[in-house]
Amino acid sequence: MNFSEKLKNEFSFFRGNYLILIISWILMDFAHELPGTYYPDYVIQLGGSATILGIIMLVSLLALASVQFLGGYLADKYGRRWLVSSLTFGVALSFIFYAIAPSWEFILIGAVIQNLCLLYQPALNALMADSLPPEKRGMGFSVLNLIMSVSTTPGPVVALFLVTAYGSIMGMRIAYVIVIFLYLAAAIVRLKLKESVKNPEKINIKEAIRSYPKAIKEGINVWKTVPHSTRFLFFSELIMRFSIAMTQMLFMVYAFYVLQIGGTREADPTFQLARINWGYAMIALFICMIFLSLPVGRLIDKIGRKKSLLIANLLMIPAILLFIFGNYLTLFIAMPLVGFSMLLGFSSYQTMYADLVPQSKRGKITGSTNFFAYIFMALGAGLGGFLYDAVFPTLPFLLAIAFAIPSAALILLVHEPKPEERQV
Repeated sequence: MNFSEKLKNEFSFFRGNYLILIISWILMDFAHELPGTYYPDYVIQLGGSATILGIIMLVSLLALASVQFLGGYLADKYGRRWLVSSLTFGVALSFIFYAIAPSWEFILIGAVIQNLCLLYQPALNALMADSLPPEKRGMGFSVLNLIMSVSTTPGPVVALFLVTAYGSIMGMRIAYVIVIFLYLAAAIVRLKLKESVKNPEKINIKEAIRSYPKAIKEGINVWKTVPHSTRFLFFSELIMRFSIAMTQMLFMVYAFYVLQIGGTREADPTFQLARINWGYAMIALFICMIFLSLPVGRLIDKIGRKKSLLIANLLMIPAILLFIFGNYLTLFIAMPLVGFSMLLGFSSYQTMYADLVPQSKRGKITGSTNFFAYIFMALGAGLGGFLYDAVFPTLPFLLAIAFAIPSAALILLVHEPKPEERQV
């Protein structure tokens, strides 16, 4: 088999729904990373703080958690396609609040609307799992998480240009206008998706609303029908997501105000040099993650999901230590390490879930997992912002390091299915 045939075989799963989802995610990820590069700074300039960043994330994630059981139930009962294709338009329009925000409260409103529209998330995740053959799941999910989890587009380059050319506020407003149009384009692309559920029931809106209590009950009871390993995997992911949420919005704030990557307050009173330097660090992250993307997928499929999860959890420890006790130059090592750990971890968790959970239960398992994960992430975000402001800035990062150990320990209790035992 020559090189071109090997390449064609390696990426044979790039077709149908998977290809449509990847195209839409590329558009949405570029859109997300464009203002995401300086999002914490934007909120602070609109009157926010580290605590406010935590509150926005807490409230928006609670909104997101509230629709996960219903989303999973609807995905399995009425199908995946209609949820995904229709509600992506709602997410797109929620960014209007970000673009026109006179204060951080508007960001909060937009975030809540956006996360309520993500009712489609369990359907999206289930559709993704349905579209990948078992032997290609590691590669498939790593490509997805490369796009979704870390900097993988030229978004930071464009963000750096907008902020330096138009200022930190106007540059971000322009960025969010671009986001609206790119998300609308992604929503149009998703209209091409095909249903993956066999014989879905006809959509009944009233019945769907009345089914919410039943959806919660089934979303909890479904855990009794899956292997014990799925529960250990679930608790490990909850701990991991809690720790990530504690620090997610604080990396840039810490780099600006503690590491002082732009110099002292006297040398850089408006933090403009810090914004430029942060932009360069995010561009370096983008370049590194592009080169690391394919090795991650191959690593998961070659050494297994369990070993990959252990590596991902434990790698976060030196990565965060290098960040909090480093300087501007060490950012160029620490941030790619954090990104690689997240990419490997998210891809491995999703691949293992797909291997363990039957197709007929993936919507409910995804919805239930997301519900509890978002609750834990909301609590982590709120706690992280509070500890940063009220105690000392390093504490959330040190706690994230501590939580990596029990998360990894739970992975040791997971039984990884052999290739022939994996669910299709």
